[in-house]
Amino acid sequence: MATKKPRYMISVDNKMFNAIEDFRFSNRFQTRSEATAELIRIGLETVQKQLQEKELENKP
Repeated sequence: MATKKPRYMISVDNKMFNAIEDFRFSNRFQTRSEATAELIRIGLETVQKQLQEKELENKP
């Protein structure tokens, strides 16, 4: 399936690979790529929320 989305490859250890696969199957993603993209999206949202909370804590 061709796509115009940017691509890149990453390497992970066996433990992380298995965790991604577990997430993929438990959430019924068709591909590992879809599952990995979702995990990245969740992680980025979490980081953004943490940064916003930190900003609020540091405001006088």
